Amino acid sequence: MAGRPLGQFLSRFRRTMAVRTGLRQFSASSMCRAASQAATATERGTSPWNLMAAVCLQRLPVISAESNPLEQRFRHMIQQMELEKSLLSDHELRLLEDAERMSRKQSDDYDSDEEDGGRDQDIVLAQDLDDSWEQKLKNFQPAPRVSADVDKDLSSVQRCLADSLVLLAEQQVGGGKLWLLPQAPWQEGETLRQTAERALASLPAAGFSATFLSNAPCGVYKYKLPKAARTDSSEGTKVFFFKAVLSDIAPTTAINGPFMWLQKSELQRYLKPAYMMKVERFILDL
Repeated sequence: MAGRPLGQFLSRFRRTMAVRTGLRQFSASSMCRAASQAATATERGTSPWNLMAAVCLQRLPVISAESNPLEQRFRHMIQQMELEKSLLSDHELRLLEDAERMSRKQSDDYDSDEEDGGRDQDIVLAQDLDDSWEQKLKNFQPAPRVSADVDKDLSSVQRCLADSLVLLAEQQVGGGKLWLLPQAPWQEGETLRQTAERALASLPAAGFSATFLSNAPCGVYKYKLPKAARTDSSEGTKVFFFKAVLSDIAPTTAINGPFMWLQKSELQRYLKPAYMMKVERFILDL
Protein backbone atom coordinates (compact mmCIF):
# COMPACT_ATOMS: atom_id res chain seq x y z
CA MET A 1 0.00 0.00 0.00
CA ALA A 2 2.88 2.35 0.76
CA GLY A 3 4.50 1.64 -2.60
CA ARG A 4 1.55 2.94 -4.65
CA PRO A 5 1.49 6.52 -3.25
CA LEU A 6 5.26 6.70 -3.64
CA GLY A 7 5.04 5.59 -7.29
CA GLN A 8 2.26 8.11 -8.01
CA PHE A 9 4.32 10.85 -6.39
CA LEU A 10 7.39 10.05 -8.49
CA SER A 11 5.31 9.91 -11.70
CA ARG A 12 3.74 13.29 -11.02
CA PHE A 13 7.13 14.76 -10.16
CA ARG A 14 8.62 13.62 -13.48
CA ARG A 15 5.69 15.09 -15.47
CA THR A 16 5.96 18.39 -13.62
CA MET A 17 9.70 18.64 -14.25
CA ALA A 18 9.21 17.84 -17.94
CA VAL A 19 6.60 20.58 -18.28
CA ARG A 20 8.76 23.07 -16.43
CA THR A 21 11.80 22.17 -18.52
CA GLY A 22 9.84 22.60 -21.75
CA LEU A 23 8.54 25.96 -20.65
CA ARG A 24 12.00 27.02 -19.62
CA GLN A 25 13.46 25.99 -23.02
CA PHE A 26 10.71 27.83 -24.94
CA SER A 27 11.19 30.92 -22.83
CA ALA A 28 14.95 30.85 -23.43
CA SER A 29 14.57 30.58 -27.22
CA SER A 30 12.01 33.40 -27.26
CA MET A 31 14.39 35.57 -25.28
CA CYS A 32 17.19 34.79 -27.76
CA ARG A 33 15.02 35.78 -30.73
CA ALA A 34 13.87 38.93 -29.02
CA ALA A 35 17.46 39.83 -28.17
CA SER A 36 18.51 39.19 -31.78
CA GLN A 37 15.72 41.38 -33.15
CA ALA A 38 16.57 44.10 -30.67
CA ALA A 39 20.23 43.91 -31.67
CA THR A 40 19.28 44.15 -35.37
CA ALA A 41 17.06 47.14 -34.71
CA THR A 42 19.79 48.77 -32.67
CA GLU A 43 22.32 48.08 -35.41
CA ARG A 44 20.03 49.66 -38.01
CA GLY A 45 19.41 52.64 -35.84
CA THR A 46 23.11 53.18 -35.17
CA SER A 47 24.33 52.48 -38.73
CA PRO A 48 26.73 55.23 -39.81
CA TRP A 49 25.40 55.08 -43.40
CA ASN A 50 22.42 57.05 -44.64
CA LEU A 51 20.32 55.14 -47.18
CA MET A 52 18.89 56.68 -50.36
CA ALA A 53 17.17 55.32 -53.47
CA ALA A 54 17.46 56.73 -56.99
CA VAL A 55 15.64 55.88 -60.20
CA CYS A 56 17.26 55.59 -63.64
CA LEU A 57 14.33 56.58 -65.88
CA GLN A 58 14.95 55.86 -69.56
CA ARG A 59 12.97 56.95 -72.58
CA LEU A 60 13.41 54.19 -75.12
CA PRO A 61 13.92 54.98 -78.84
CA VAL A 62 10.75 56.08 -80.62
CA ILE A 63 11.94 55.50 -84.19
CA SER A 64 14.49 53.12 -85.65
CA ALA A 65 18.08 54.25 -85.96
CA GLU A 66 19.68 55.10 -89.29
CA SER A 67 21.19 52.11 -91.09
CA ASN A 68 24.89 52.09 -91.81
CA PRO A 69 26.08 51.37 -95.40
CA LEU A 70 26.55 47.67 -94.74
CA GLU A 71 23.02 47.35 -93.32
CA GLN A 72 21.60 49.25 -96.28
CA ARG A 73 23.27 46.92 -98.81
CA PHE A 74 22.07 43.87 -96.90
CA ARG A 75 18.51 45.21 -96.79
CA HIS A 76 18.50 45.85 -100.55
CA MET A 77 19.80 42.36 -101.19
CA ILE A 78 17.08 40.78 -99.04
CA GLN A 79 14.39 42.87 -100.72
CA GLN A 80 15.62 41.82 -104.17
CA MET A 81 15.64 38.15 -103.16
CA GLU A 82 12.11 38.40 -101.77
CA LEU A 83 10.93 40.12 -104.94
CA GLU A 84 12.40 37.46 -107.20
CA LYS A 85 10.91 34.59 -105.19
CA SER A 86 7.53 36.15 -104.47
CA LEU A 87 4.25 35.49 -106.30
CA LEU A 88 2.38 38.15 -108.22
CA SER A 89 -0.28 40.04 -106.28
CA ASP A 90 -3.91 40.24 -107.38
CA HIS A 91 -3.37 43.75 -108.72
CA GLU A 92 -0.33 42.66 -110.75
CA LEU A 93 -2.29 39.73 -112.20
CA ARG A 94 -5.10 42.10 -113.07
CA LEU A 95 -2.73 44.46 -114.86
CA LEU A 96 -1.26 41.57 -116.89
CA GLU A 97 -4.74 40.40 -117.81
CA ASP A 98 -5.75 43.91 -118.86
CA ALA A 99 -2.57 44.31 -120.93
CA GLU A 100 -3.27 41.02 -122.70
CA ARG A 101 -6.84 42.10 -123.43
CA MET A 102 -5.67 45.44 -124.84
CA SER A 103 -3.20 43.56 -127.04
CA ARG A 104 -6.01 41.38 -128.41
CA LYS A 105 -8.16 44.44 -129.15
CA GLN A 106 -5.39 45.93 -131.26
CA SER A 107 -4.97 42.78 -133.34
CA ASP A 108 -6.66 42.39 -136.74
CA ASP A 109 -8.69 39.30 -135.83
CA TYR A 110 -10.21 40.84 -132.68
CA ASP A 111 -13.83 39.85 -132.02
CA SER A 112 -15.58 42.08 -129.50
CA ASP A 113 -18.33 39.51 -128.95
CA GLU A 114 -15.85 37.22 -127.24
CA GLU A 115 -15.15 39.79 -124.53
CA ASP A 116 -17.34 40.14 -121.46
CA GLY A 117 -19.40 43.29 -121.22
CA GLY A 118 -18.07 46.15 -119.18
CA ARG A 119 -14.45 44.97 -119.14
CA ASP A 120 -13.23 48.14 -120.86
CA GLN A 121 -14.16 50.09 -117.76
CA ASP A 122 -12.20 47.61 -115.62
CA ILE A 123 -9.09 48.12 -117.76
CA VAL A 124 -9.26 51.87 -117.30
CA LEU A 125 -9.85 51.57 -113.56
CA ALA A 126 -6.83 49.29 -113.10
CA GLN A 127 -4.55 51.73 -114.87
CA ASP A 128 -6.07 54.68 -113.05
CA LEU A 129 -5.40 53.01 -109.72
CA ASP A 130 -1.79 52.46 -110.66
CA ASP A 131 -1.37 56.10 -111.72
CA SER A 132 -3.09 57.47 -108.61
CA TRP A 133 -0.91 55.41 -106.29
CA GLU A 134 2.20 56.56 -108.11
CA GLN A 135 1.09 60.17 -107.77
CA LYS A 136 0.39 59.77 -104.04
CA LEU A 137 3.84 58.28 -103.55
CA LYS A 138 5.46 61.27 -105.26
CA ASN A 139 3.47 63.74 -103.17
CA PHE A 140 4.13 61.97 -99.85
CA GLN A 141 6.68 63.71 -97.66
CA PRO A 142 7.75 61.74 -94.56
CA ALA A 143 8.21 63.57 -91.29
CA PRO A 144 11.81 64.64 -90.62
CA ARG A 145 13.83 62.23 -88.52
CA VAL A 146 15.94 65.02 -87.05
CA SER A 147 14.74 68.37 -85.78
CA ALA A 148 17.60 70.71 -84.98
CA ASP A 149 15.54 72.95 -82.69
CA VAL A 150 14.05 70.10 -80.65
CA ASP A 151 17.28 68.09 -80.44
CA LYS A 152 19.08 71.09 -78.92
CA ASP A 153 16.46 71.44 -76.19
CA LEU A 154 17.82 69.21 -73.42
CA SER A 155 14.61 69.52 -71.41
CA SER A 156 12.44 68.07 -74.21
CA VAL A 157 11.50 64.41 -74.04
CA GLN A 158 10.95 64.49 -77.82
CA ARG A 159 14.61 65.07 -78.68
CA CYS A 160 16.80 62.44 -80.37
CA LEU A 161 13.90 60.09 -81.15
CA ALA A 162 16.22 57.39 -82.49
CA ASP A 163 18.25 57.18 -79.26
CA SER A 164 17.63 56.17 -75.67
CA LEU A 165 17.54 59.06 -73.18
CA VAL A 166 18.11 59.20 -69.41
CA LEU A 167 16.43 61.66 -67.05
CA LEU A 168 18.62 63.87 -64.84
CA ALA A 169 17.24 66.18 -62.18
CA GLU A 170 18.92 69.11 -60.45
CA GLN A 171 18.90 68.37 -56.73
CA GLN A 172 20.21 69.99 -53.59
CA VAL A 173 23.20 68.13 -52.12
CA GLY A 174 24.85 69.71 -49.14
CA GLY A 175 25.43 73.36 -49.82
CA GLY A 176 25.11 73.17 -53.61
CA LYS A 177 23.09 71.75 -56.48
CA LEU A 178 24.12 68.82 -58.65
CA TRP A 179 22.71 67.03 -61.67
CA LEU A 180 21.83 63.50 -60.53
CA LEU A 181 19.41 60.70 -61.15
CA PRO A 182 16.22 61.52 -59.18
CA GLN A 183 16.79 60.35 -55.61
CA ALA A 184 15.22 60.55 -52.15
CA PRO A 185 16.24 59.49 -48.61
CA TRP A 186 14.89 56.19 -47.30
CA GLN A 187 12.18 56.42 -44.64
CA GLU A 188 11.36 53.90 -41.94
CA GLY A 189 8.65 51.44 -42.98
CA GLU A 190 9.11 51.58 -46.77
CA THR A 191 11.08 49.46 -49.21
CA LEU A 192 13.88 50.90 -51.31
CA ARG A 193 11.72 50.59 -54.43
CA GLN A 194 8.99 52.60 -52.74
CA THR A 195 11.61 55.21 -51.95
CA ALA A 196 12.64 55.30 -55.63
CA GLU A 197 9.00 55.66 -56.69
CA ARG A 198 8.57 58.50 -54.23
CA ALA A 199 11.72 60.17 -55.57
CA LEU A 200 10.23 60.17 -59.06
CA ALA A 201 6.79 61.30 -57.95
CA SER A 202 8.18 64.12 -55.80
CA LEU A 203 9.83 65.92 -58.71
CA PRO A 204 8.14 69.32 -59.16
CA ALA A 205 5.59 69.40 -62.00
CA ALA A 206 6.91 66.14 -63.41
CA GLY A 207 3.86 64.00 -64.09
CA PHE A 208 5.98 61.10 -65.31
CA SER A 209 4.34 57.73 -65.92
CA ALA A 210 6.99 55.05 -65.49
CA THR A 211 7.21 51.26 -65.32
CA PHE A 212 9.76 49.90 -62.85
CA LEU A 213 11.65 46.85 -64.11
CA SER A 214 12.50 45.15 -60.81
CA ASN A 215 12.05 45.19 -57.05
CA ALA A 216 15.81 44.82 -56.59
CA PRO A 217 18.36 47.58 -57.18
CA CYS A 218 20.60 47.39 -60.24
CA GLY A 219 23.53 49.27 -58.71
CA VAL A 220 24.80 51.12 -55.67
CA TYR A 221 26.93 54.22 -55.17
CA LYS A 222 28.67 54.88 -51.85
CA TYR A 223 30.43 58.03 -50.77
CA LYS A 224 31.84 59.28 -47.48
CA LEU A 225 31.34 62.68 -45.94
CA PRO A 226 34.33 64.99 -45.49
CA LYS A 227 36.29 64.15 -42.37
CA ALA A 228 35.26 67.38 -40.73
CA ALA A 229 31.58 66.51 -41.19
CA ARG A 230 31.77 62.85 -40.13
CA THR A 231 30.31 61.69 -36.83
CA ASP A 232 29.87 58.34 -35.13
CA SER A 233 26.28 58.16 -36.41
CA SER A 234 26.88 59.62 -39.88
CA GLU A 235 29.84 58.51 -41.94
CA GLY A 236 28.43 58.65 -45.46
CA THR A 237 25.57 57.74 -47.81
CA LYS A 238 24.67 54.69 -49.87
CA VAL A 239 22.50 55.29 -52.96
CA PHE A 240 20.69 52.29 -54.45
CA PHE A 241 19.63 52.61 -58.10
CA PHE A 242 16.43 51.22 -59.65
CA LYS A 243 15.65 51.08 -63.37
CA ALA A 244 12.40 52.28 -64.92
CA VAL A 245 11.09 52.93 -68.42
CA LEU A 246 9.02 55.95 -69.40
CA SER A 247 5.60 54.65 -70.46
CA ASP A 248 3.89 57.90 -71.44
CA ILE A 249 5.54 60.36 -73.82
CA ALA A 250 2.46 62.18 -75.13
CA PRO A 251 3.66 65.32 -76.96
CA THR A 252 0.75 67.31 -75.53
CA THR A 253 2.06 66.90 -71.98
CA ALA A 254 3.92 70.02 -70.94
CA ILE A 255 6.60 69.20 -68.39
CA ASN A 256 8.36 72.08 -66.71
CA GLY A 257 11.12 71.74 -64.18
CA PRO A 258 14.88 71.39 -63.66
CA PHE A 259 15.13 68.29 -65.86
CA MET A 260 17.37 67.11 -68.69
CA TRP A 261 16.94 64.18 -71.08
CA LEU A 262 20.42 63.08 -72.14
CA GLN A 263 22.00 60.39 -74.24
CA LYS A 264 24.44 58.06 -72.54
CA SER A 265 27.35 59.81 -74.25
CA GLU A 266 26.18 63.18 -72.86
CA LEU A 267 25.97 62.13 -69.21
CA GLN A 268 29.68 62.51 -68.48
CA ARG A 269 29.43 66.27 -69.03
CA TYR A 270 27.05 66.64 -66.05
CA LEU A 271 27.82 63.76 -63.68
CA LYS A 272 30.82 63.41 -61.39
CA PRO A 273 33.38 60.81 -62.62
CA ALA A 274 32.92 58.46 -59.64
CA TYR A 275 29.13 58.69 -59.93
CA MET A 276 29.27 58.23 -63.70
CA MET A 277 31.42 55.12 -63.32
CA LYS A 278 28.65 53.44 -61.29
CA VAL A 279 25.79 54.65 -63.48
CA GLU A 280 27.18 53.66 -66.88
CA ARG A 281 27.35 50.00 -65.83
CA PHE A 282 23.57 49.53 -65.93
CA ILE A 283 22.49 52.05 -68.61
CA LEU A 284 21.98 50.23 -71.90
CA ASP A 285 22.73 52.31 -74.98
CA LEU A 286 19.80 50.95 -77.01
